[in-house]
Amino acid sequence: MLKRINRKQRWTQHHWIRLVAGSMILLSLLLALTNQNWLFLTAFVGLNLLQSAFTNWCPLIVLLQKLRVPEQ
Repeated sequence: MLKRINRKQRWTQHHWIRLVAGSMILLSLLLALTNQNWLFLTAFVGLNLLQSAFTNWCPLIVLLQKLRVPEQ
């Protein structure tokens, strides 16, 4: 059964990482329609997601921690 989304729930770092990564990928793909060099941004985001899976470190987490976004 699907869990209902609590609209009052605070966004955690995991929510923000998914939002930013997904937005950057979609934005770079849209911009690639005008200039294919934007696909390098897509590749960069993908590589960053891969390296963060292995190292458990992401530059965005550092920023989110400075902004005091809750971890969980």
